[in-house]
Amino acid sequence: MPQNRQATAVVGAAGVVAGYVLGRAANTFQTRKMLGSNYKWMSKEERRVAQSLISHGQQHVFKAWPKRGVNDDAKRRLLTVAASYLQGAGSGLEDARLSVLVPPTPTKQPKELVTHNDTRTDDYYWLRDDARKDPAVLSYLKEENAYTAAAMADTQQLQDALYTEMRARIQEEDTSVATRYQGFYYYTRTEEGQQYAVHCRRAVAPGAGALAESDEPGQQQPEEVLLDENRRKEEGKHSFYMVGCCETSPNQQLLAWTEDTVGGEKYTLHVKDLATGKELMTPILNTSGDLHFAFLQPYCLSHAFVLPLHDLATGKELMTPIPDTSGDVVWANDNATLFYVVKDHLDRPYKVLRHKVGSASAEDPVVYDEKDESFYVGIGRSHSEQLLYIHIGSTVTSETLFMPVDTPEGTFKVVLPRIQDVEYSISHHPGSSSSSSQGWFLITIRDPALPNSELRVAPVEDPMQQTVIQPHSADVKIEAAGIGARWLVVRQRARAQQSVVLHALPQGGAMPQQLGDGQVVQFEEAAYALSGGLTGDFDSEVLRLRYSSLTTPPSVYDQHMATGKRALKKVQPILGGFNKEDYTTQRLWAKAPDGTEVPISLAFRKDLARLDGTDPLLLHGYGSYEHPYDPSFSRDQLSLLDRGWTVAIAHIRGGGDMGRMWYEDGKYLKKRNTFTDFIACAEHLIQERYTSASRLSIEGRSAGGLLMGAVTNMRPDLFNSVLMGVPFVDVLTTMLDETIPLTTIEWEEWGNPQQPDFYEYMKSYSPVDNVKAQDYPHILVTAGLHDPRVGYWEPAKLVAKLRQLKTDKNLLLLKCELGAGHFSVTGRFERLKETAFEYAFLLKTAGMLAVQPTAGSTKAAAAAS
Repeated sequence: MPQNRQATAVVGAAGVVAGYVLGRAANTFQTRKMLGSNYKWMSKEERRVAQSLISHGQQHVFKAWPKRGVNDDAKRRLLTVAASYLQGAGSGLEDARLSVLVPPTPTKQPKELVTHNDTRTDDYYWLRDDARKDPAVLSYLKEENAYTAAAMADTQQLQDALYTEMRARIQEEDTSVATRYQGFYYYTRTEEGQQYAVHCRRAVAPGAGALAESDEPGQQQPEEVLLDENRRKEEGKHSFYMVGCCETSPNQQLLAWTEDTVGGEKYTLHVKDLATGKELMTPILNTSGDLHFAFLQPYCLSHAFVLPLHDLATGKELMTPIPDTSGDVVWANDNATLFYVVKDHLDRPYKVLRHKVGSASAEDPVVYDEKDESFYVGIGRSHSEQLLYIHIGSTVTSETLFMPVDTPEGTFKVVLPRIQDVEYSISHHPGSSSSSSQGWFLITIRDPALPNSELRVAPVEDPMQQTVIQPHSADVKIEAAGIGARWLVVRQRARAQQSVVLHALPQGGAMPQQLGDGQVVQFEEAAYALSGGLTGDFDSEVLRLRYSSLTTPPSVYDQHMATGKRALKKVQPILGGFNKEDYTTQRLWAKAPDGTEVPISLAFRKDLARLDGTDPLLLHGYGSYEHPYDPSFSRDQLSLLDRGWTVAIAHIRGGGDMGRMWYEDGKYLKKRNTFTDFIACAEHLIQERYTSASRLSIEGRSAGGLLMGAVTNMRPDLFNSVLMGVPFVDVLTTMLDETIPLTTIEWEEWGNPQQPDFYEYMKSYSPVDNVKAQDYPHILVTAGLHDPRVGYWEPAKLVAKLRQLKTDKNLLLLKCELGAGHFSVTGRFERLKETAFEYAFLLKTAGMLAVQPTAGSTKAAAAAS
């Protein structure tokens, strides 16, 4: 060999040897670092196995290993299983890995709770910290989060894949359907890569005709950006950001919005000059988030917001934002006076104040103060733009006050006096232009004799002088009604199906004396979600419909009520090759123990469902507050459907799915019907071979989390895994404590346990009070540290007690968001990460970590990204 070649060969060989030695040294260093103190007690063979696992991409096996001396026998068993795994002959690696992890064990600090001579011992009462600052509590929650992350470490790649799938379905640059109002088209849009909405408007072109179903905002008029949520979040350096409402003033020059930057539903009210951008007032805090200006029907949330006010021409804020308001705000017609609502120490919106832009908020006079702690207060403005409202309501009783918008310092008058267990809502019609009257009210009223409500009309001057125009029906629930200049629109529900009915009003705006059959708007799918209402100015003849189903993406239609012409304005884009014909939706009926038929809505992918009892199925439920769980589309759930899952909704009693009595039969001393209905639905799905107990997962949030806790205690054998989102599970203790927000108003939903019969009944189902020594399914519980609706300590206490008593080895995980509240994180992409985590839990516990989505809506979307 020539000398230069020989030298080259020697150098090359030396490089190979050096690379091998350095690589081995690097691997050894990485192994030592990952194993920490555990490295010292391992034999050479055990270290070799550990190093091989790490080099094969299995680093998660050693994540969160306890220190040397803790669970060492379990660690050695894991390494033995791992050695077989590396030779291709072993199984059970994940079970062995999980056995090494040590779940948090909060200390017991027994507290005796005595009521009606009955003593309950709460070992974990100390976990409640109203200030959210106790080091011991925060340390425990962080330990739970760390344990959850470690237990789910083997799903990280799956979580990333799910996130990619779900995000790839989103058309990131998108625009909502515009609403034409007072000479402008209002809409929101999202930008590529941005997580929050941008609120915008364009002027209606000069000479444009009346609003028609085919109307679209033209591009000739320049776009005005009213509020960029992304910019507000970035400029404020907020980790949490949520806008409650965004509306303009009657003269279109000022903008007010409410924002929460913590997650505790305490919002600050801002007002600015849109021309200059200057704020016009100090922020008003503790608002609920609702804003009502001269013309816009609000798109708001019922939280607590910051309300800023902007001038539309200059962009300047016109006042120092007012913090900690409830979020309800309305403008008087002078464009200088606004009314807002504040919360009390229990987060109850209870007081209406009047503010003059430019004055100090400390000087604002009180307009209304609700003393009864079971009632909430809100404010609004009539669609006719002539009246301001104060709405007062408990769970079962309501009252409304009104005042002309032109008299900001006037007096609010009662429409109908407050009567226990009577609820009503009103819409205003100004009546004939030739009349000197103040017009008439459309009244939707419910009482014990009229559980499904009826419609009445009455003159504004004498609301007690009523005429029934649509009588009560035992079979049809009137959910809402509204009026425009020439039309009356009713939303109703029968047999768990919705419809919208249109009625033409008498010529000239006269008060109707009776409604006929009207024009019924409904759709053909077996189960769907439908809402509709008037859009545009008060004299608009256009109805806006929003429709979706478990297999149909959200669709917006505008229908001209006089001509019947309908235009499809938008279908939510689903990228990646989605085809609704690949899926089917069905309506089933299960039989409850008392013989009641309970509806179930479900959907599956036609080419994947075997319908032989082996399909995984996710069953959702809620069943409280008369809230219907309508079968609407979920873009994210395609990641389950395309992996062979069936998704279903149990329309159980306690909700509003089948009318008012459906709700009444699932509350108070009939609450257990909610739980037995859900169990009956689960059993029916198993009996009809849509799934089996070993393949059935269930999910519920908030009051739906109570449902999850109750049915899991009652029938743990029926479910493979359970998702409890911010669950209301310490029912008895919470309902006995009037210092907790929502307690007193919630007595009309659950009952007051200070009464012995309610106490005993609640104790029979309250999840924390009914945990016992038995096998439980896999359980994932989520919480929000700043949640004002369900204290984080409720899910934390449930998990602690389950750990103490359960007899199985299934997963029990608590994931607490330390920077969020009841609605978890904000930002459309951040929320996807939460969903990806929950779906990964479902797939992990179903043994489907390696299952890939079938080509189509999911796989093509992921590939496209």
